[in-house]
Amino acid sequence: MKTGKRDVDGNGTRTRTETGTDGARAAARNSVSTGLRDEPGQILHWNFFIGGHLSASVPVRLVERTPEGQLVWMETRTPMWCTALPRGTTHLRDIAPHERPAEGYPVIAGRWPMGSALFYQPTGAAHSVLWLFGRRQKFRGWYVNLERRVHHGDDIDIADHELDINVAPDRTWQWKDEESFAEKTGHPAYWTAEEARAIRTEGDRVARLAEAGTFPFDGSWCDFRPPPAWRTPPRPAVPRHPLL
Repeated sequence: MKTGKRDVDGNGTRTRTETGTDGARAAARNSVSTGLRDEPGQILHWNFFIGGHLSASVPVRLVERTPEGQLVWMETRTPMWCTALPRGTTHLRDIAPHERPAEGYPVIAGRWPMGSALFYQPTGAAHSVLWLFGRRQKFRGWYVNLERRVHHGDDIDIADHELDINVAPDRTWQWKDEESFAEKTGHPAYWTAEEARAIRTEGDRVARLAEAGTFPFDGSWCDFRPPPAWRTPPRPAVPRHPLL
């Protein structure tokens, strides 16, 4: 993903004047698959899994794709699919893996309940960085989601690693969900102690970028606005699989 000044072309699509590069990471796993279309505005499917079970499937729009990674836009209130949870349960992560049906939960129609966000998904990395936007598209800060990410055509499958980082607009940061991350460590549905150390190391590395104010925390994209022609994506077909 290139850093540098952004411009707007005649169609209202954001482009970049390239002044540098962070470099593509060498790891081939989890990379953005070659051969995909690179059309700004094309609809992709962000599929979010917790402990191997689908939690949400949300259509997003491609903003930019380079060898270094891709940017996608998720609009608040976008029609989506979400897990049909048992009565009295508010989130899939609160259900112990042994209490979940082996075939996965059914899904129901819903709408993305959080604010709009721009996702940076660096090639080969075990994290995404989100620019969070509130009312009137006001930038509210960054969110680092630690994850394992695999691309299947237009599907972006996310295995969530629970531990995340909140980064304020002034680039101060703090860990999120440390306690639940520790509780899940060692369970077969999640990650081993060794993998947990690698997950935290990944978070530490991204936190250092925030402290240094380097991309993606350099102030670029904080004023992003989707082109007016981008309508809210329709609800896609039922997700292809409830289990990762």
